[in-house]
Amino acid sequence: MVIKKRKLLTILLISLFSSLSVAQIKEYKISKSNDQWKKILTEKQYHILRESGTERPFSSSLDNNYQKGTYVCAACKTPLYKSEHKYNSESGWPSFDREISGSIETDVDYKVGYARTELKCNSCGGHLGHLFNDGPKKTTGKRHCINGTALKFIPFK
Repeated sequence: MVIKKRKLLTILLISLFSSLSVAQIKEYKISKSNDQWKKILTEKQYHILRESGTERPFSSSLDNNYQKGTYVCAACKTPLYKSEHKYNSESGWPSFDREISGSIETDVDYKVGYARTELKCNSCGGHLGHLFNDGPKKTTGKRHCINGTALKFIPFK
């Protein structure tokens, strides 16, 4: 019985470490060292984008921005969201019902004690926010709940 438990434990540990090493291997099109990111991002941007932080709700001016334009990653300027897909979720964070195709990657995060779908910039890996299934039913039903600090808004000319 002890040998079976050891084998099972060994298999579980190998699985765990294998999945961790695969997750750490991903290389992004835009890659910088932590020191390089710190030089180009504000302290708040660095905390959110590189350390998966969260801004206070209702603290971003982009939450109530409904101008026409494109929302880009504050770190690498990759276009992420179109203004036409932004809506007022009343959550306190800028919310979108979909991303620009290919611009976002998802991951699972357990930082609050349960699984949530994390949204990241597909070009630099910057943490943007989380995906929820309580968005507008008439469109996608999805809510991309995004930290305004992780975005820059580029108005249409």
